[in-house]
Amino acid sequence: MYKSLLFVAIVFLLSCKTTTYYIVRHAEKESSTTMPGNVMTSDVPLSDEGRQRAEALKDLLRGENIKYIFSTNYIRTKSTAQPLAEAFNVHIEIYDPKDASFVSRLKSLDGNALIVGHSNTVDDLVNELAGKKEISGDLPDSEYGDLFIVRKKGNQFSFEKKHFGR
Repeated sequence: MYKSLLFVAIVFLLSCKTTTYYIVRHAEKESSTTMPGNVMTSDVPLSDEGRQRAEALKDLLRGENIKYIFSTNYIRTKSTAQPLAEAFNVHIEIYDPKDASFVSRLKSLDGNALIVGHSNTVDDLVNELAGKKEISGDLPDSEYGDLFIVRKKGNQFSFEKKHFGR
């Protein structure tokens, strides 16, 4: 009887645990960058406004006990995540948005996570995590500062949208 009650209590406690995924598009980027030799690159850094937005993201999520931070391998996404990574002393893990197993990996995490993506990848991440279409398509290229929150409690997922920065 004791073992049965202990098992039920453990299952109940585990099903009550909430994991929260905070998904954002990178902050504002410089319009273009020329590398040495006048070579243009699409891997541009954040603008001054983008760096301010990255700080606003850190301030907003400071109390959210972030255990994992994921970013694509671009200067602008890593720079968006960097202030929060430093605040929590969490390593930024690089992910490939084309990796079909990434969302499954996220769903198996035991702890809150920030995921930084792009205007054409955030909708896919949110919709796959939530298990339904919460965002109808790619984000507008000029839109920054949306924070998409997917909460997992047991096998249930909920969605919320907020805004951060100016």
